[in-house]
Amino acid sequence: MKTLSVAILSILGAVCLEPVSFTLAASDCSMSATLANWGEKSTVQIAVAPKESCQFPLELRGTISSSEVSKKPSRGKLKKINASTYQYTANKRYKGTDTFAITATGKNETTSGTSEVIVEVTIK
Repeated sequence: MKTLSVAILSILGAVCLEPVSFTLAASDCSMSATLANWGEKSTVQIAVAPKESCQFPLELRGTISSSEVSKKPSRGKLKKINASTYQYTANKRYKGTDTFAITATGKNETTSGTSEVIVEVTIK
């Protein structure tokens, strides 16, 4: 029994001594969107707290084959998760608005093309 206890304590001690880093997944952004067909502009509004991150999908009808940031945000950071999902992180201690744009290419049953998605951020 002593050997088992020492072995468990040794394992626990090693685990406790190791630095542990956890990365929390960003939550989904509170958002509303005005959807357009491919080849047209769309507008998305999201809300986030200062220094917080949230993820949002590009809400375009059909399949998105590629996307890229066409205008960077000035009050936060933008990270591409995949062709249809992005993560926005607001600067700390800033409350107000930010705007950026993403260009996406894709298609649906009736149309295809490249669309610009304007994202308006409220940081509160």
